[in-house]
Amino acid sequence: MPGAKYDQIYRSLREKIEQKEYEYQSLMPSEHILIETFTCSRNTVRRALKQLADEGYVQSIHGKGVRVIYQPYEQAEFLLSGIESLKEAAARNKKPYITKVICFAELKVDEKMHARTSFPIGTEIYYLQRVRYIDGQALIIDHNYFQKEIVKNLTPEIAERSVYEYLEEVLGENIVTTKRKVTVERMTEIDAKYLELKGYNCLAVVSSMTYNANGIMFEYTQSRHRPDSFVFYDQAQRVHINKS
Repeated sequence: MPGAKYDQIYRSLREKIEQKEYEYQSLMPSEHILIETFTCSRNTVRRALKQLADEGYVQSIHGKGVRVIYQPYEQAEFLLSGIESLKEAAARNKKPYITKVICFAELKVDEKMHARTSFPIGTEIYYLQRVRYIDGQALIIDHNYFQKEIVKNLTPEIAERSVYEYLEEVLGENIVTTKRKVTVERMTEIDAKYLELKGYNCLAVVSSMTYNANGIMFEYTQSRHRPDSFVFYDQAQRVHINKS
C-alpha cells in the first residue's frame, strides 16, 4: 500500500504541474500541506517529490522548498533517465497512439543474436517487430527480444496493448533497470517499408537492455525513430567534490 500511495501522490502532483496548476518557477505546497492533503507520511511525500525531481519536474531549494522547473516541449518527450512504456509516454505527452505487430516469432538465441543482444546462446525468446503510430503517423519501429522464461505466454494482442503493463499487473514482475545507447543509423528496408520517413535516410536509434528485480536481463529492444519527431532528454546534477 505505501508504494501505491506514493505513486498516487506522484501522479497527482505531476498532472497538476503539467496542467499548470503549479506554474513554472512557482513553489510547490509545503510538505506539511501535502501530508494533510494526501493523508500520508512525510516519507511518502518525500518519495513522490524525489520521483518528480528525478524526472525534471521540480528541484529542491535549500531553505525555501520545492520549485517547479518543468517546461513542456513542442515535440514529444521520451525519457532517457526513466523507464516507461510507449503507452505511458504517449499518455504523458497527451498524444493518441496505436501499435501494430508486424512480426511475432519464437526463437532460440544463436551466435549472431547473442552478439547483438547479449542473451546467452540457446535462450528461448519472443522476437517482435512493432510499428508505433503517434497522431496517426508511423514514426517508430521497435525490434523487441523478450526472454520467454520471464515474459511468459506473450501474445501479439498483449504486445499491441502494453508488454510492461502485462509484466507488472499480470505476471507480477518488477522492472528495475534499463541501460541505453543512442545512435544515428542509416535506414533499412524495413524502416522504409513501414515508417513515414518524409525523405529522411537515417533514424535516431535507442538500444535498451532491461532487467528485473533479480538482475536478469529479460528484454533487448532497438527502437528506431524518425529523427524530426522526437526529443530524447535527460537531466543531471553536478556533484561537488570536496577538494580540502
